[in-house]
Amino acid sequence: MNTHRARFDEIARKVDDGTPLSFDDGVFLYRYPDLLALGALANRVRERLHGDRTYFNVNFHINPTNVCVADCKFCSFARLTEDMPQAYTMSLDEIRQKLLDRKDQPVTEIHIVNGLHHNLPFSYYEDCLRVLKEIRPDIHLKAYTAVEIHYFAEKFGMTYAEVLERLMAAGLGSLPGGGAEIFAERARRKLCRGKATAEQWLEVHRTAHRLGLRSNCTMLYGTVETLEERVDHMLRLRALQEETGGFQTFIPLAYHPEGNALGKLPEPTGVDHLRTYAVARLLLHNVPHIKAYWIMVGVDIAQVSQSFGVDDLDGTVQEEKIYHMAGADTPEALSRAQLVRLIREAGRIAVERDTLYNVRWEDDGGRLPGIRVDASVPYSHHRLPVMP
Repeated sequence: MNTHRARFDEIARKVDDGTPLSFDDGVFLYRYPDLLALGALANRVRERLHGDRTYFNVNFHINPTNVCVADCKFCSFARLTEDMPQAYTMSLDEIRQKLLDRKDQPVTEIHIVNGLHHNLPFSYYEDCLRVLKEIRPDIHLKAYTAVEIHYFAEKFGMTYAEVLERLMAAGLGSLPGGGAEIFAERARRKLCRGKATAEQWLEVHRTAHRLGLRSNCTMLYGTVETLEERVDHMLRLRALQEETGGFQTFIPLAYHPEGNALGKLPEPTGVDHLRTYAVARLLLHNVPHIKAYWIMVGVDIAQVSQSFGVDDLDGTVQEEKIYHMAGADTPEALSRAQLVRLIREAGRIAVERDTLYNVRWEDDGGRLPGIRVDASVPYSHHRLPVMP
């Protein structure tokens, strides 16, 4: 243990000096037994970058189709053909109505992710963006993963730049980070053979950054990958960030076991969630934000994660299909007031942001220390103060 502690202290000195951590450092941190010491070190970096601020936004999700030619073993959302149970494809009118139903809400972002549909024209994806921009020209559209962009390029005979430029003309504002899964070829052969490779995923984001688009980045964890492969994944993201500076946020995505071919695998534990957040904050020194996607890990872990390197809790979400079709039992939405409460109770300052991290509202630092709720009432029904 003393040897381990000495190595940990050496890594801590590198962190304090601003020296990028190595592959071996990352693997050691994943295996270091003192979770609280790891969390405290990650929190030091988090507070050096953001102080007590924790960010969120008012957003919602649209998943226009779940028909997908890819047969990823971990996915419970996709349906291979249009006639399979629970397969769907929204019409443009249905997509338009999603925003009209929220016309009185202060939504600033729509997050759009699809399956890889074999039978839709490229104009469908452009029109999805256009109909939303017609209603709210100011709305930010964070749309289409790198896997989708690669699929469009291959299917419709375009370069990545041509696909992105046409989508930008239709209203695209930034890219989500999904589809990265795990970059290691060994794991990808078992999980998602046949879809965009790690190199292709990275090249789409490189191209997007060159065109002036910001994007997020992700890592799927808790399936067949090793700890070494997780560290390798993060370091490949770090290398691209060093090159382009275009990543805004890293989002670890936990595997959910229900309704997919890997259902016998246990889902990651709370300790694994927190350790992954902390290691990510320490390895990804050049990615500004680490996000805990509360839909995926639950509000409790998301709240605690703010002391393990996390400075962003995503947003209101409102309607989420991908993780709930995989068995997630979290709410499908949180109100703005509920998110503020999660942040305040963790001793942090809630900051409402837009997609590009421009501040829209910042808490005055009040912590509501004496707030109590009825434990018998579902979390989504708690009455909280309405925030301005």
